[in-house]
Amino acid sequence: MVFGRSLAGQTAWVTGSSRGLGRVMATKLSSLGADVAIHGTRFDSPKSFGEGESMEQVANDIARETGGRVVAVWGDVTIESEVKRMADEIRSKLGKIDILVANAGGDIGAGGTATGRGGRPDPDDCVHIQLPDIRAVLDRNLLSCILCCREVAPEMMARKHGRIITIGSIVGTTGRADGAIYAVAKAGVHEYTRCLALQLRKWNVPVNCVAPGGTITNRFLVIHDIDKEKLVDSGTLERYGRPAEVADVVAFLATDAARFISGQVIRVDGGSQCWPA
Repeated sequence: MVFGRSLAGQTAWVTGSSRGLGRVMATKLSSLGADVAIHGTRFDSPKSFGEGESMEQVANDIARETGGRVVAVWGDVTIESEVKRMADEIRSKLGKIDILVANAGGDIGAGGTATGRGGRPDPDDCVHIQLPDIRAVLDRNLLSCILCCREVAPEMMARKHGRIITIGSIVGTTGRADGAIYAVAKAGVHEYTRCLALQLRKWNVPVNCVAPGGTITNRFLVIHDIDKEKLVDSGTLERYGRPAEVADVVAFLATDAARFISGQVIRVDGGSQCWPA
C-alpha cells in the first residue's frame, strides 16, 4: 500500500505510540509526510517492554527514519485535563490536529504494565476480577478514546476536515471468559466509533475503527501463550499479524482515498472472523 507523501501538511496525534503497534502507526503516518505527535503515559514509557529509553528518543528515532517532524507528549489519557494539556501542547508545536489515532489501551489492570504478566489483571474474568482492575481496563481503553475524540472533534467540525481512527480489537466482537472486561471495553470503542461517525457526517469528518487480531509485538509475546506455528510471516493467513499490516490500514483511512468511508469497524485479522461485525 503506497500513498507517497499524501499526508504532507497534516498533523497526526497517535496515542499510545511509545511502543508496539502505536509506534509503527506513527512511523507509517510520518513516512507519508504528516507531522506526528507520539504519546506515552510517562516520559520513560518506551522502557516498559524494551523498546526505547524515553519518549524523546523514540520521537528522534522515528524522525531520523522518515525524515519527518515528530514531537513527543506524555500524560494520562484517562484524565480530561491531561488530554487537553497534551492536545494544546501539540497545537502549540505543530498547529491544528488533522488526524487522531486513538490507540492507547490494552488489557492492563490497576498495577500497570510492570505487574504480573505484562500488566494483565489476575484474575481476568467476568466475576472474580477486582474492581480497581475493572476501572483501570475500562478507563484505559474506552474512556481514553472518548476523551481524546471529544478534545479534537470540535476543531475538525469547525474546519469540516479531519480524520478520527480508533483502535478496537476482534475480542470486542464476540464473548469470552478470559480478558472479559477488555473485550467489553473494546466493544464499547466499536460502538462509540459508530455513534461519533453518525454525529460527524454533516461535518465531513470520517470516523472509523481498526480492530486487529493477534499481532506480534513485544508485549503480545509476553502476555499470550504463543502458537509457534503462527509465527510465520507469509504463505498463509492462519498466522499472527504484523504491526505494519495494521498500520497500513490506519494509513489508508487517514488519506483522501478513504474520504467516503465512515462508521466502519475494519478487522485486520487474516480472516479469522468472517461474520458481520
